[in-house]
Amino acid sequence: MRRNRYSQQFEPPAQPPRIVRAANRWWDRLLDVADKRSFSRGASEYAANQTMRDYVLNTLGLGAWGALFPLLSIVATQLAGPEQAGMFSMAFTTATLLLYVGNYGVRTFQVSDIEETESFASYQVQRFVTCAVMLLVGWLWCSIRGYDATMSLITWGAFGFRAVDALADAYEGRLQQMGKLYLSGVSQAARSLLGIAVFTILLFVTRSLVIASIGMAISAVASFVLLTLPLALLETPKSRGIELIEIQELFVECFPSFAAQFLFALIETMPKFAMEGVLPYESQVFFNAIYFPAQSILMIVGFVYKPQLVRIANAWADRMRRARFDLIVFAMLGVSVLVTVVMFVAFAVVGVWLNGLLYGTDFEPYRMAQYLMIIAGGLSAAIDFLYQIITVLRQQAAATIMYLIAFVVVAVASIILVRVVGFMGAVYAYLIVMAVLFVMLAVQYTLVRISSAR
Repeated sequence: MRRNRYSQQFEPPAQPPRIVRAANRWWDRLLDVADKRSFSRGASEYAANQTMRDYVLNTLGLGAWGALFPLLSIVATQLAGPEQAGMFSMAFTTATLLLYVGNYGVRTFQVSDIEETESFASYQVQRFVTCAVMLLVGWLWCSIRGYDATMSLITWGAFGFRAVDALADAYEGRLQQMGKLYLSGVSQAARSLLGIAVFTILLFVTRSLVIASIGMAISAVASFVLLTLPLALLETPKSRGIELIEIQELFVECFPSFAAQFLFALIETMPKFAMEGVLPYESQVFFNAIYFPAQSILMIVGFVYKPQLVRIANAWADRMRRARFDLIVFAMLGVSVLVTVVMFVAFAVVGVWLNGLLYGTDFEPYRMAQYLMIIAGGLSAAIDFLYQIITVLRQQAAATIMYLIAFVVVAVASIILVRVVGFMGAVYAYLIVMAVLFVMLAVQYTLVRISSAR
């Protein structure tokens, strides 16, 4: 008995959870950096090219980022009511559109710059410039719309969060460029989850969307300063100096990608803009609620094909494998149809009831709108895939022209249909433009394939 008591007395203390140990080590590294006043003296601690970690943690980051807006909308509706939540939804929608200005379509160019033709220092300066432009455009938008103090502050909270999102993307791109995509996923997940938590807690305590929105923006800044920035600087090689010519090249080289991505985002957002000022703000909540399931189709299809883009490009480059290339294209379009059908059936059975439970309001009057939006979501996923294929075929300039045509279509349709039909007009406009854009891209792909076969 004495031996047992003695052994228990000197039993080693239990180890803290793994995540706590990792957080403590990270805090020690930050204190060391602060003490030395330099990132360059820190040693990298995380290995590169960890395939399983890359897949799991990057998926976690993308999932948290994708769930951010839907969860914030649900929380705002439950705690502040549909009208106030509609104001927040409109603000966050505008901020997300301006996010494309901040990102400027650089991420893919950056991560594929394996030879580091452009220095990371140049990427950083270019991103600070685009984020400043993003905020300037946001200020002009608020001035033109004539928002009152409440709406302006809510909008600036959303702008602040998305501006940090855009800035962090350059540093997360650096991590991916150096084979540490999983660390990029950790950064993205931390920022998104912290934003959700801070927004929810502040709104629950204060019932003020202004305070919650500004607090969310501050949480993004804290996440960037304490995690994203030091993570990128400590875990990647030191960059060479800034070259003005490289910054200029980034603006020129990435403009086509920026134009296409921004136009597509603007096309998707136009029906929401058409509703503002014509319909009550609570309409934004209902529209976003039926819009999120449609966008989840795009995300699911993207998870399937995006890891295979290199193989798809190789299949096209080998003339003997062009038939296989076509098979891949048709198979992925089939996947888009399958996911759309599954989503349609799910919402026909439980989706409308689930939306009512989550948002605390009756969604039965919006059942038909939800069905139409899911069909539009399937078309959107197919459009996203066809654009990637057309990029592989190096025909993206023609695709950009199609996006311009689609923007004109959705702008005219949204303005007319919303004023004539009301809420359903926005849904009809979104479905029409997705159908038009899908047909144009499908025709473009077919023409290119016929030409290459000849």
